[in-house]
Amino acid sequence: MPLSQSPAATHPQLPTSSRRTRRTRPTCPRAGAAPAAESLLPRELRAESLPRHVAVVMDGNSRWARARGMPAAFGHEAGRRALEETVRLSRAWGIRALTAFAFSHENWSRPKMEVDFLMGLFERVIHDSVAEYLRDGIRLRVIGDCSRLPASLQRTAREAEEATRSNSQLHLTLAISYSGRRDIVQACRSLAEKVHRGMLRPEDIDELLFADELETSGGGDDELLPCPDLLIRTSGELRLSNFLLWQSAYSELFFTDTLWPDFGEADYLEALCSFQSRDRRFGRRDL
Repeated sequence: MPLSQSPAATHPQLPTSSRRTRRTRPTCPRAGAAPAAESLLPRELRAESLPRHVAVVMDGNSRWARARGMPAAFGHEAGRRALEETVRLSRAWGIRALTAFAFSHENWSRPKMEVDFLMGLFERVIHDSVAEYLRDGIRLRVIGDCSRLPASLQRTAREAEEATRSNSQLHLTLAISYSGRRDIVQACRSLAEKVHRGMLRPEDIDELLFADELETSGGGDDELLPCPDLLIRTSGELRLSNFLLWQSAYSELFFTDTLWPDFGEADYLEALCSFQSRDRRFGRRDL
């Protein structure tokens, strides 16, 4: 969303101390995973060309349950196990960051019973996983419109984030009540407010500053990767569904018919092998 810009003459020269310090990290880091034990990698994968950051749209829980004559809650519980396995594999194979789309802003329109179950499930998953995350060096973050989450879930998420803050083996981000469009809008509002307060000039705004205002920016922590190298969507749907719209501009996309509860090691391996077979040029033409 473009910001309205006034002519530069209407903005007095700001003192150096009031300008925002620019960071030198790239907005979208490229592939190149952290060192991993070669013995843990399947022979089909090459450690030097793994994606650093994988994002996944975990879709198909309800259909999986319905096909078995069970309620949606049954599918969501099975989906929890699939996420736990994906987290385990990501850490073992040297993936640096994993972002999972757990609940979209639009999902609030689902039946109240299902929404209430999911909120309770998220709270249990986070609470029950902290000890494991501390043992395995996994850092947890929760992004999205947290103001709509139950107070107990907000508190559990904050406590888990604080407890795992110093971990660095794997950065796990759960997107709950998340909307890519809302993320872009709030970033625009934040920058507009800084301009209004005289903290920033419109002509200073670039992609790096904008990315720093997104929920995935990590608040200045360079270890948190804002842009996924690979985005996976399960269940056969061929769309992003309002997930990481800015951040996925150069992500490689992988779609699979597998429903999320059935997504396992073979499916993850297929997605990573597909990623490694692609030529990522980022707009360049190799001569």
